[in-house]
Amino acid sequence: MLQTALCVLYFGVLLGLSSYGLHRLHLVILCARHRRGIAKAQLAPAIIESELPKVTIQLPLFNESTVAARLLDAVAKMDYPSDKLEIQVLDDSTDETADQVRAHVERLRARGHDFVYIHRTDRTGYKAGALDAGLKVAKGELIAVFDADFIPQPDFLRSIVAHFQDEKVGMVQTRWGHLNRDVSILTQVQALMLDGHHLVENRARFGAGFLFNFSGTGGMWRAKAIDSAGGWQHDTLTEDLDLSYRAQMVGWKFIYREDVVSPSELPEDLSALRAQQFRWAKGTVQTARKLMKTVLTSKLTLSQRIEAFFHLTPHFAYPMLVLLSVLLLPALVLMPATNTMTMLIIDLPLCTATTGSLLAFYMLAESAQGRPRLGALKRLPMLIALGTGLAPHLSKAVFSGMGNMAGEFVRTPKQGLKKGRYSATADLPISETILALISFFAVVASVTTGHYFATPFAILFTIGYGYVAVLVMLEQASRRRYALAADETLIDVPALSDRPMASEPPMSGERWVGGQVQVQSQADDAMSADAA
Repeated sequence: MLQTALCVLYFGVLLGLSSYGLHRLHLVILCARHRRGIAKAQLAPAIIESELPKVTIQLPLFNESTVAARLLDAVAKMDYPSDKLEIQVLDDSTDETADQVRAHVERLRARGHDFVYIHRTDRTGYKAGALDAGLKVAKGELIAVFDADFIPQPDFLRSIVAHFQDEKVGMVQTRWGHLNRDVSILTQVQALMLDGHHLVENRARFGAGFLFNFSGTGGMWRAKAIDSAGGWQHDTLTEDLDLSYRAQMVGWKFIYREDVVSPSELPEDLSALRAQQFRWAKGTVQTARKLMKTVLTSKLTLSQRIEAFFHLTPHFAYPMLVLLSVLLLPALVLMPATNTMTMLIIDLPLCTATTGSLLAFYMLAESAQGRPRLGALKRLPMLIALGTGLAPHLSKAVFSGMGNMAGEFVRTPKQGLKKGRYSATADLPISETILALISFFAVVASVTTGHYFATPFAILFTIGYGYVAVLVMLEQASRRRYALAADETLIDVPALSDRPMASEPPMSGERWVGGQVQVQSQADDAMSADAA
């Protein structure tokens, strides 16, 4: 009886994981089936210089002193008519970033760039709130967004702006590049994972006419599309995914440009990666809670609704993976490998569901950007191990997203030019340590019971959980030492609270707008001069 119940539960978990594996394989097939349409989209229509629309570039910042100047300098080099380009710096910073960015904006304005600096006195809505506040005073009919760790290329706007001549186009997303891909095995695996999202998922969904999402940065919106979809909302932690679905549900068309690359920085330590992935996982679950019923009961085609289900629920695979890790040991001990049917039930599905679709998925991601397919094969074991090691933490994110909406938007710490300035906190990896021990005993059990197909995966589980547990503990210990050393040489930096409040006169070149301090743009300066 116990063996039967264990077999049913184990097989059910494998079936669930296999369904997501088959979905990945389906995306690979879609890329091949629609490759001509995907390639055709890269040919942007021509546009006359005089017909270029006004564009606002929004740069949401929060305590980004290590990368902010790099971002501002890159945007200042944008190849676009200066009279049609506005750059909004949406700074919610509470540290030295505010003063540094304000001063840098003044220097760039002095060079003739139309920069507008907006500082909110609170973080209501976090990034979504900052974008919404900027949108209310934006001059552009098109809105481009870049996070602090991105370095937009000079030809970004000209490469994609012509798509908006089609009045139905609401958003154009470009591909992310990776500035620090080769720093470590951790960044290499992250780069591969993100390449899979951009070069397989986005291409497949776009080519097949399915719903896909603005990635939060490296893309451009039509302002009307944002407004007609209900604007930026902050009841989930993935405001980009939420708005993307709402906009497409009211009829806006999205375009994906894989050939336009926006370089960005990957988290170089595991604690930062876990914080980032936790926010994405929780926010995606929240968006599924918010929109799934609307999507599944909409007039979308059946295939669009099925794809939307998989798009909004991929993180549910993490709790299943943790459960699989727990069930593996008793399954190996209680179910003899001498039975051929048992081998098929336990070992073969574990092998094919874990590796087959993943390998095809990431080999396509590599080949789509001209990289050797073998690169995916070499990194696949570590990718599986890392995904497994992150599973307990991301399972918490899934349950948190199911239990409550919104929550604090914990931004990913950026390294930039000053490593160690920002860091992410992490709980003790107790669950990862326990699962590493369970998986280790599963390795022993797989060998002693003859479940040899399961042995390599039990080893990967052990490595994954152990790697995450050890690395998190080492990183936190290192940060404690860094904090103690920093306390001994602490230098006071003027706090945001020391800046003038709304009741006090603003500094030169600034003005207060609805509880915000805003540096006047050049157009505003000119209007003031005319009035005088």
